[in-house]
Amino acid sequence: QVQLVESGGGLVQTGGSLRLSCTTSGRTFNHYDMGWFRQAPVKEREFVAALTWDGNMMQYADSVKDRFTISRDNAKNMMYLQMNNLKTEDTAVYYCARYSGLYYKTDPDNWGQGTQVTVSS
Repeated sequence: QVQLVESGGGLVQTGGSLRLSCTTSGRTFNHYDMGWFRQAPVKEREFVAALTWDGNMMQYADSVKDRFTISRDNAKNMMYLQMNNLKTEDTAVYYCARYSGLYYKTDPDNWGQGTQVTVSS
């Protein structure tokens, strides 16, 4: 089982920015499509963003498009989520996820433990 570990969450005011990071213990990080999901209180987990193993193709939820940027550094086994112009509705636990195949055809099969992002007005 590959271990995924998120970091970078915290408390920020509306309009602020945060950068989430995800690292993995696996040596095959660059073989897999990766993504970010989030879960707000009393809501189901939802898709935020995903990108292919080479970072050449990515997809965003409409709610974060033009504000969030997903990226990865395969040499460092790291994935990032740059979040700008944060809104109170972005408050959630954010999860790093590894897909079992192409992100637009499969579901994640590995999850991190999550990192809390709280946006205050």
